[in-house]
Amino acid sequence: MKVRIPSPLHSYTKNRSVVEAQGATLDEVTRDLDRQFPGIRFRFVDEQDRLRPHVKVFLNQTQVLALSAAVRADDEVVIVQAFSGG
Repeated sequence: MKVRIPSPLHSYTKNRSVVEAQGATLDEVTRDLDRQFPGIRFRFVDEQDRLRPHVKVFLNQTQVLALSAAVRADDEVVIVQAFSGG
C-alpha cells in the first residue's frame, strides 16, 4: 500500500514522500516501515505502542486512532505531523 510520509521524516526515506509498505493492520504497516527505514516508527509511535499525540494518521482520508485498524493492500495511509514551537 502507499504510505505518504511527512516532510520532517523524509530524511528516513531518502527524501521520498510516498513509500510502499505491507501489513494487515496499521501496526504491521508501521513495523514494515521501520524494517525498511530504521528509526522512523519511533517518530510517530511511542513506547506504549500508541500513536504520538502530535501525529495524525489517515486511512483513505479517514482519521485512524489506533494501530489495530485493519488495512488492505489498495489502501492509502497518510501520516501527518503537527508543527509546534514558538
